[in-house]
Amino acid sequence: MAPAAASGGSSLPSGFAVFITFPDLLFIFEFVFGGLVWILVASSLVPMPLVQGWVMFVSVFCFVATTALLILYIIGTHGGEASWVTLDAAYHCTAALFYLSASVLEALATIEMYEGFTYKQYHENISAVVFSYVATLLYVVHAVFSLIRWKSS
Repeated sequence: MAPAAASGGSSLPSGFAVFITFPDLLFIFEFVFGGLVWILVASSLVPMPLVQGWVMFVSVFCFVATTALLILYIIGTHGGEASWVTLDAAYHCTAALFYLSASVLEALATIEMYEGFTYKQYHENISAVVFSYVATLLYVVHAVFSLIRWKSS
């Protein structure tokens, strides 16, 4: 915690400070909304397997990577090194781009399934689209603040 105070807050937090610092607090919301996308797409019928396969890849990849980074930050693996700040910024920029593409493709799949599917299946996909865009927004905000932290480190 001393390196963060010495450098003006531009390094990554360790321990449970991850849960009270911004933008690292967003890990929890990324985890929740990414998990919801994963669950909703996995439980719905798949009208376009290739498109929704990409959505599943993105949601599972980001869910696992976000969980891994959160655990690594909590146990303090980064040791206050600048390379971890770069990794954090690169990951969140990549995740934001991945989720944006997945959100657009999930919306396309949902539009295509308007006719010929039940009310429940259609609304599951609408929910997946909404949560996917929320996850995209969270990753974009986290990426912007991670880039600001990276620039100041």
